[in-house]
Amino acid sequence: MPLFRDFPRLSPRLGAVALAALTLCAAPLSGCRDLGDPSASIASISQPLPTDEAGLRAYADDWGKRYDANPGAKVASINYARALRALTRYGEAAAVMQAAAVKSPQDFEVLGAYGKALADSGQFEQAKEVLGRSYTAERPDWTIMSVQGSVADRLGDHQAAQKFYNDALKIAPGEPSVLSNLGLSYALTKDLPDAEASLRQASASPRADARMRQNLALILALEGKFAEAQTISRQDMSEQAASANVEAIKQMIAQSDSWRDLQTGAIKPRHAKLAAPGPAPTNSAAAAAPAAAAGAPLALSLPPS
Repeated sequence: MPLFRDFPRLSPRLGAVALAALTLCAAPLSGCRDLGDPSASIASISQPLPTDEAGLRAYADDWGKRYDANPGAKVASINYARALRALTRYGEAAAVMQAAAVKSPQDFEVLGAYGKALADSGQFEQAKEVLGRSYTAERPDWTIMSVQGSVADRLGDHQAAQKFYNDALKIAPGEPSVLSNLGLSYALTKDLPDAEASLRQASASPRADARMRQNLALILALEGKFAEAQTISRQDMSEQAASANVEAIKQMIAQSDSWRDLQTGAIKPRHAKLAAPGPAPTNSAAAAAPAAAAGAPLALSLPPS
């Protein structure tokens, strides 16, 4: 199945299509690696989630019982919500964290987890407000800043999104999840050269995942660098599937406004001529990253939850 089968023309609809995939990690937070929460002060919160579904369900059941015994308790709420999000039960996760936020309205860790759960469930305006209260200027949290950028992109404020990403990168230089998000934000504003540069940097990281590489392949194909796009796609799928992806893009853009814009110079790639190809899991989704990538044209990456 072609990876980019649903990607339409860049002008004027690139933003709409990319935004459709910006569900905060393409499969919200469940599509990101779990590296633990670097801001967590409680060891039991920062433990990685299980990487298999059976283990994840057992983890959710265990923490669900602890939560039921004391609704709103910080550690139980955060861990239960993490598991629910990993299982794509986003509304339930938001409800769990709402109870915790009512009980601990000034706790930054609780507010951060609540904001992420709201973003997962599509409540972007509320997520924006909650995330803005989840850290201070004196103690900034790059993981939250990256989520704020994702939310801003979903709300159409790409300038604000890019500022959040760049601020996050000042704290966590080279972080691939943030670089990947920044690249996709550039793509939303039709800035393909900068999108490519950010996604190249993200994909070069040892911690890059299939989503980041496939997003880079998409941008390269949109710039006319089909051979390189196919080479990158082959890192995570068969040669036949990679070829099908690139051919699908070629067929779509051959008759689209985006391709005509690129050919006439309305959008100018800075890295290569169009006709000549040039030389970014919180959970169980880590093992399924290639499969997840095959289901979405643009996939946002979230930092640790």
